[in-house]
Amino acid sequence: MQKLLLSLSKLSGNSLKYVVAAILIGVPLYPKFPFISIPKTQVSIRLEDLLIFLACVVFGLAILPKINDFLKNKISRAFFLFWAIGIVSVLTAILVTQNVITQIAILHWARRIEYMVCFFIAAYSIKNRDDLVFYLKIILLVVIGVFVYGLGQKYFNWPVITTQNSEYAKGVALNYMPGGHLVSTFAGHYDMASYLILVMPVFYAIAFSGKKALNELKLFKSASFSRFFVLVVIVAGYWLLVNAASRISIVSYIGSMSFIFLLIKRYKLIPVFLILSILFIGTSSNLIDRYVRIFTVALEKISVSENITIYAADNAETIERLERETPTPTPTPVFEDRSTSIRLNVEWPRAVRAFTKNPLLGTGYSSITLATDNDYLRMIGEVGLLGVGAFFLVIYRVFLEIIKAVRKMETNTVEKIFLLSLIAALPGIFLNMVFIDLLEASKFAISFWLMLGLGVGVIRNQTWLKK
Repeated sequence: MQKLLLSLSKLSGNSLKYVVAAILIGVPLYPKFPFISIPKTQVSIRLEDLLIFLACVVFGLAILPKINDFLKNKISRAFFLFWAIGIVSVLTAILVTQNVITQIAILHWARRIEYMVCFFIAAYSIKNRDDLVFYLKIILLVVIGVFVYGLGQKYFNWPVITTQNSEYAKGVALNYMPGGHLVSTFAGHYDMASYLILVMPVFYAIAFSGKKALNELKLFKSASFSRFFVLVVIVAGYWLLVNAASRISIVSYIGSMSFIFLLIKRYKLIPVFLILSILFIGTSSNLIDRYVRIFTVALEKISVSENITIYAADNAETIERLERETPTPTPTPVFEDRSTSIRLNVEWPRAVRAFTKNPLLGTGYSSITLATDNDYLRMIGEVGLLGVGAFFLVIYRVFLEIIKAVRKMETNTVEKIFLLSLIAALPGIFLNMVFIDLLEASKFAISFWLMLGLGVGVIRNQTWLKK
């Protein structure tokens, strides 16, 4: 029996690379069609869920002989702590405050585990440099695929599949509207833009760090042709980002790409990149209009407030005269940016109220509806200070591992560049999380944990669980 388990473990370990490759391809590229609807909920099981379930089975068999090392690892324990606090919060919401639907709350908790377990699957799949190169080539092709489908949506009426409301989430095929947000194969423009912030820094670094990483990537025999190909992918990614027309994502993207130039010590490229970015943004009238609207709304509100006249009356007779002589004022026009107004007036206060009800554990997953448009407020509202602390413990331990490794690595290897790109992407991702529920968007969340897992796998290779 033991020999059989070892044989299954070895076979699963060898298969894991291709399972991870399937997730890297399938999750970003396959539209979010519902596969099986769950009764009495708006949740559907999708093909990506079945793919991750298969990956978990393969990973479980592969990890079985090293299960004790896996359970003792500090990073693993940080994940387990976050999941444990999540289920305690859910149970408190179900049994004590009774403010959630049991089935939905548990599904929300399980969904977090589903996304985060991809970290371990990816980390264990890395055995050597060739595996990392294999994955980077896949990501290059995925960006090209997203770009091609984006072109098809914008210019050839290819269908748009989005989950931005409950009706669209049923798999309704829409058409791209001129001046709208491009989503390509993603469920929304925000998660596509965030995905680009996550994956593109490594290609900027490879293209501009010298020939060593280009040669290790092994795209073509000629380093110059390889660089040209990577540059084409970079331009394609930027075109997608600009057409997504996500204001905060543009800022995050420029910040993260400038940061990667800083990390690879290509300081002179930063002003060049900024100038080219401004020119590129100038090609999108939709994006410019959305930025201009922020300033227009602010200026109009200031103008209205300055023109308000406050009348003070000394006695009742004066008040009566003013009421009789003063004509009914014309209603003051309302100036607002819709998305900002919804956040400030509805979603964010709702999350704060949830936090004040139970500061330590929050009010449970699903208790503050489907959207908060701020991942930090959503987290603190749903799982409280303990949950937020556990989440950042996960991030801290992962990035402490990465930073320690980067300091010891040889300059400009493909491994070091990949790790530096994760460091560069993180500030952009964290900034986007101020305005978007990123880690609840499956296409982005799965990709995020996969990329972090690949980073840890690169550092520790096959023996990472033993350290």
